[in-house]
Amino acid sequence: MLTATVCIALSGAGLAITFVTAWRRRYLAAARLAAWSLLPIGLYMTGVLPLGEKIGRAIGKWGADLVFKPTVWAGVVVLALSALLFLVTRFAGRRASGDSPRIEAPKASPKASPKASSQASKGAPAAVEPAAKRPAATRKGSARGGDDGLSDFKEIEEILRKRGI
Repeated sequence: MLTATVCIALSGAGLAITFVTAWRRRYLAAARLAAWSLLPIGLYMTGVLPLGEKIGRAIGKWGADLVFKPTVWAGVVVLALSALLFLVTRFAGRRASGDSPRIEAPKASPKASPKASSQASKGAPAAVEPAAKRPAATRKGSARGGDDGLSDFKEIEEILRKRGI
């Protein structure tokens, strides 16, 4: 009952301030104030505020039990032990399987021919197969000769072709 009274009072006061703001022809600010003013009564009518009260009481009871009950402390110790076991088994499993991350030098691609790699090392362009024909772009930017947004991708494709990927 008290919660309903407080919510109605908050909404009423907010709507009164909204009316004064709209009277001053600040309609955008008045609309925002109206939205904030309707929240308290809407939250009460949907039952969210009583739910929040129940959640708050439950958290308070749990906090009091945490301080005063030794069984809750024992539960905390059991949870800590469980977390410790998870961590130990994770690191032990990595160590046993040898899956630890290592930084390795990049390996040469087995598909790349020795001729292409020697040409690439000398600075000569490698033989590149022609790209498949694509349909012409229908965008306005490409029709005028402007940037169509794909120039970065063309550069990336060119770099990949040079590397034989």
